[in-house]
Amino acid sequence: MNIDTSVLSNVNGGGSNGLPARQSEELRESFMTLLITQLENQDPLNPMENSEMTSQLAQINTVSGIEELNDTLNGITEQMDASQMLQASGLIGNAVLVPGNQVKVGTNEDGSSYATPFGIELDKPADNVEITVTNKAGEVVYRNNVEGVSEGVESFSWDGQNNDGAAVPAGSYNVSYKATDADGEKIESEALNYAQVQGVTPSASGDEVRLDLGGIYGQVTLDQVKQIL
Repeated sequence: MNIDTSVLSNVNGGGSNGLPARQSEELRESFMTLLITQLENQDPLNPMENSEMTSQLAQINTVSGIEELNDTLNGITEQMDASQMLQASGLIGNAVLVPGNQVKVGTNEDGSSYATPFGIELDKPADNVEITVTNKAGEVVYRNNVEGVSEGVESFSWDGQNNDGAAVPAGSYNVSYKATDADGEKIESEALNYAQVQGVTPSASGDEVRLDLGGIYGQVTLDQVKQIL
């Protein structure tokens, strides 16, 4: 007498395909009932080999182990998701640097101008970084060279004045960089702009947390936050 392989297949499916706990338990009970029946009705002259019985018992134990492992992994995933949500929530109200090239210029109450911070991410240290700020028409309103910029993320500030010391009109500007090493060779870089975290939402797929930056900045993931200001 042999155990119905379809039962074994269904039991094994319970571990990998996520059968409901009740159905999985019923399959295990059916498996044990069939195994006991097989032992009771086996041919005394040709009994089941120990290895065969061990193999069949191992299958049901494997299923139970997989289900327990899945439960453990699900628990760990839920904890990680909760931790990520908590971490993201702690950023609400904070200013951050994220990939982007926008600079906002405004006017203080005393009439002086100000600009939002901006930054750069470098693959390796740069001997010189040329910063260029342009208006919507593409005209250069400010240019500056910064020497000895370290690898990684570096933030910069600007007072919203052009190179002649005059305040530029309030509005949105773009920043670009030209990073070079000591030999004048170009270094890969990424422009970063200022934004403020206004809220936190899970992604549509539910597998990650997204930060709501509002307005034209939209949403970003936690790993896109390069620096907290």
